[in-house]
Amino acid sequence: MIDPGTIAAHGLTTEEYQRIVAILGRDPNLLELGIFSVMWSEHCSYKSSRIHLRTLPTAGPRVLQGPGENAGVLDIGGGLAAVFKIESHNHPSFIEPYQGAATGVGGIIRDIFTMGARPVALLDSLRFGSLESPATRRLVQGVVAGIAGYGNSIGIPTVGGEVAFDDTYSGNPLVNVFCLGIAPVDGVIRGRAEGTGNAVYYVGAKTGRDGIHGATMASAEFDDASAEKRPNVQVGDPFMEKLLLEACLEVLQTDALVGLQDMGAAGLTCSSCEMGARGGAGIDIDVARVPQRESDMTPYEIMLSESQERMLFIVRQGREAEVDRVFEKWDLHAVRIGEVTGDGLLRVRDGGEIVAEIPNRPLADEAPLYDRPYREPEDLHQRQTLDLSVLAPGGTPSMAFRRLLGSPGIASKRWIYRQYDHMVRTNTIVPAGAGAGVVRVKGTPRALAFSVDGNGRYCFLDPYRGAMLAVAESARNVACVGGRPIGATNCLNFGNPERPEIMWQFARAVAGIGDACRALHIPITGGNVSLYNETDGQAILPTPVLGVVGIIEDARRVVGRVFREAGAVVMLLGAPGGALGGSEYLKVMHGIVRGTPPELDLEAERALQQLVAELAEAGRLRSAHDCSDGGLAVALAECAFGNGGIGFDVAIPGSSDGAGLAAALFGEAASQIVVSVREADADAVLERAAAASVPAQVLGRTGGERLRFTFDGEPAVEVELAEAEQRWATGLSRYFEVPAA
Repeated sequence: MIDPGTIAAHGLTTEEYQRIVAILGRDPNLLELGIFSVMWSEHCSYKSSRIHLRTLPTAGPRVLQGPGENAGVLDIGGGLAAVFKIESHNHPSFIEPYQGAATGVGGIIRDIFTMGARPVALLDSLRFGSLESPATRRLVQGVVAGIAGYGNSIGIPTVGGEVAFDDTYSGNPLVNVFCLGIAPVDGVIRGRAEGTGNAVYYVGAKTGRDGIHGATMASAEFDDASAEKRPNVQVGDPFMEKLLLEACLEVLQTDALVGLQDMGAAGLTCSSCEMGARGGAGIDIDVARVPQRESDMTPYEIMLSESQERMLFIVRQGREAEVDRVFEKWDLHAVRIGEVTGDGLLRVRDGGEIVAEIPNRPLADEAPLYDRPYREPEDLHQRQTLDLSVLAPGGTPSMAFRRLLGSPGIASKRWIYRQYDHMVRTNTIVPAGAGAGVVRVKGTPRALAFSVDGNGRYCFLDPYRGAMLAVAESARNVACVGGRPIGATNCLNFGNPERPEIMWQFARAVAGIGDACRALHIPITGGNVSLYNETDGQAILPTPVLGVVGIIEDARRVVGRVFREAGAVVMLLGAPGGALGGSEYLKVMHGIVRGTPPELDLEAERALQQLVAELAEAGRLRSAHDCSDGGLAVALAECAFGNGGIGFDVAIPGSSDGAGLAAALFGEAASQIVVSVREADADAVLERAAAASVPAQVLGRTGGERLRFTFDGEPAVEVELAEAEQRWATGLSRYFEVPAA
């Protein structure tokens, strides 16, 4: 029997070890223990989350592939499919920011072209601690450089995303990356092994010792020794990946492959046993044949290495020469390391000697399933209690407006996205920072729109409602550019699931995602769960991030965020009014996260999104922008920034509950979109809104060089456009750019 210390060092419990013994009918050797440890880690097995994830809606008329494969697939018409997924690389990015973020990009790209799709766009969703900390600034610089370095080098545009800041992320940042690709419907391929005697091919880069036990590391909390885990972080090579991408897509044109899979988390172990389990087959491989870049590597190291830019192919018998020719052309390794068998076993050899033998299905699909206990946090009522009367004065509305515009969470993210080549491949329609990502589907009149959104503050106060709001906001952003949401992926970032309060957050958030997706008719096609995001017992804010994909039938009708001309009519679509609970205003002006998140009427939300998409299709909208962080005042200001700047004069509506000026200006609400329309279209837009039962009202007009807000017939805020835009433009960059002498 393996000693208890070794079992614990592999992240396995005594009960899990006994289960392994029962499966094998004997004690495992060290290699087999390592294989089980990575496959049964939280990161690979979802053992704490599967019971909840099963409740999510995953079917729909456009769904060609739901959860269980490398990425989700949606039919977008014309014989084409959208292939997309979001993944996290949180722990590696904290330990080694550049490589952690870069290899996160590389991994999600491989998930897409593994399905037979050409990747066409990336989005990132990032969370960091306070920028007042030099350590955080270094972390941000490293992560952004890593995303840029990999995406720019491989030639895939990063067209947008989101960034937020909170102290809870100081010791555990979040780096979530979304990738979208396009494939012929009949060209989509799965990660499965079938056909006894078919060849198992290792292709791509050589194997090194980087990333060993990376999946296990991602399934544990951080502590003072986390820096010692630097060897667990992989090192990426985007130029190698570019060659691998092109070679894989070329091979897929030959019909020589039965299946293929990326060697991501758990490397060769995961790819081989998962492909075998999906196909009900065995895999027999010899690690001595695996190309290695370091000397004296053991079978344990080879099987658990997470070196990047590697794939596993199942090649049809008699077609091996075609694969060899393609990879020789691209100067890449393509080595036959084994074959498919009919016994259902993962059999690992070292120079012919069997060194591990494990049934594939139990290894890949029968990890322990935990229904972990959960309970509502004892201080939840205290969190949700908000008495505005006891707050110290937050300054005048004008002061609050200026401060919010310059806060890092709201300010322009140009310092980040200008480092990304967001126009490469010439498909990008909406520039980074101007709305949801939009890329044209070449050869068709269509475009695809996509957005990633989440709000940890909301989920901290009410994870069920906060998760619903994340779904709604991501879908609303897609609607704002003229898209109709058709599917979603999620990245669920939470703390330690062994703590009942954290597990309660997770369970309630998943329930909220499910209810919102059902109401909005948006199926979940897959995603990622990242748990144990905490350091020394301090958990991050619960942060479910939703990536929603939509279709735009006519790419000429895409709508942007920015006002396009003076004299346009500015309207609010959706019920007026906002609440300060959980708002950016409370966080920035008073340093607190309290109250309850905005209420959400899912029927009203769906009606609003349908209306905006219809108005965009009809060419009635000149601009559209959803109201989120900072409320209506910030949303209006963001519409004024860009295109040389266009001011406005608007009347801010009060809320039905008679809340004060701060709530009217900066209170946050769901289901609100600011649009601008031509004067000649205003009546028609109001009529369409009334027919759709969506509240709509005229706020004012665009024009001039000032931002003017009135409330209750009285002047509320008036700021020079140039000053406001300067504050917004430099709110983030001022932490990184040294002013000129």
